[in-house]
Amino acid sequence: MPAIGVFALQGDVREHLHTLEALGVEAFAVRRPAELARCDGLVLPGGESTTMVKLARAFELLDPLRERVRGGMPTFGTCAGMILLADRIEGGTADQETIGGLDVTVRRNAFGRQVDSFEAHLDFVGLDEPVHAVFIRAPWVEETGPEVEVLAAAEGHPVAVRQGHLLATSFHPEVDGDGRVHRIFLDLVGH
Repeated sequence: MPAIGVFALQGDVREHLHTLEALGVEAFAVRRPAELARCDGLVLPGGESTTMVKLARAFELLDPLRERVRGGMPTFGTCAGMILLADRIEGGTADQETIGGLDVTVRRNAFGRQVDSFEAHLDFVGLDEPVHAVFIRAPWVEETGPEVEVLAAAEGHPVAVRQGHLLATSFHPEVDGDGRVHRIFLDLVGH
């Protein structure tokens, strides 16, 4: 059984843990490098991307996160997690750092502010039925590198992408208990 960590210093942690546990894997919170070292795969949840990076640095997790992602650890970023995986950011702070690894340019808060949050049903590559997607201050992908596969789009912009061992969505697949997008991630882990 794979051990899946959820970055837990800030963000939408509990819902990811519940979704993963419902899929039959060992899921646990990651707050320290020793917990990260146990991971066969990692979820970077929604939250506030700049705060998440600052906390990761304060808890001495940022460099180990970068090393594990570069080393091929399957990683799934949702919303702010997508921003953390992106190699390039539009609309970020001047000093905003990322974990990187995903050859995309992501625009922060692309769909608008909190009041502009919305839900949609999206066709998703590899799934027979549309995915119910909840967008909350969501980013979108502005540019993709040649190795990036677009899995879903909303309003003409990619909102779910995969590159090798990395999966990212602009939306929050953990909020409705569907589990199908998490299962795609678990396939990357080898479960």
